Amino acid sequence: MNEQINVSGMVLSAMPIGENDKRLVILTRELGRISCFARGARRPGSTLMALSNPFAFGSFTLVEGRNSYSLISASIREYFTELAFEQPGVYYGYYFLDFADYYGREGIDGTDMLNLLYLTMKAILNPHLDNRLVRRIFEIRIMTINGEYAPDPALMSPSALYVVRYVMSAPLTKLYTFEVKPEVLKELENALNRQTDRILDRPLRSRRVLNEMIRT
Repeated sequence: MNEQINVSGMVLSAMPIGENDKRLVILTRELGRISCFARGARRPGSTLMALSNPFAFGSFTLVEGRNSYSLISASIREYFTELAFEQPGVYYGYYFLDFADYYGREGIDGTDMLNLLYLTMKAILNPHLDNRLVRRIFEIRIMTINGEYAPDPALMSPSALYVVRYVMSAPLTKLYTFEVKPEVLKELENALNRQTDRILDRPLRSRRVLNEMIRT
């Protein structure tokens, strides 16, 4: 039997496979984004059932196979089950997972993206924070981590540019600690909508659903 591997990560997506299994995509600190199979996770009473859902964050024990990994067990630190009762917070959550999946690659260091995801999920559960601002902070930082964001000072007000530069360079733990004026938030929304339209080479269904929820 292959040696077991312990990784820290968050489940980005879970897909049913066959009658009893699931295929998971996990963003890990050590291996980047990986796919793994949770055998029997859909079987009633399975110890893997609660471990193999989106948003689950913790330590995962895997075995590497020829083409993928198999999930053996996990110690979950946060399930973020509260998101299911947050409207439209849960749609923001799925969008953040989807964006992380878009950038994730196997073999990269996933530390910054994983930490950003965890803190962002905490932020959207904070009733004192504006989810609209949380979204834009997340977008700026994840694009910065992946080298795809550089603001154009000529197209931004000094206030909006200050916010962007702060978000690009601040410690992750300081990202969700401020508010902005409505006009600055609107400017950030317009600028980041244009940027994400430009860089995404495939549509994110979660983005479309989130935008529809916000409009309604």
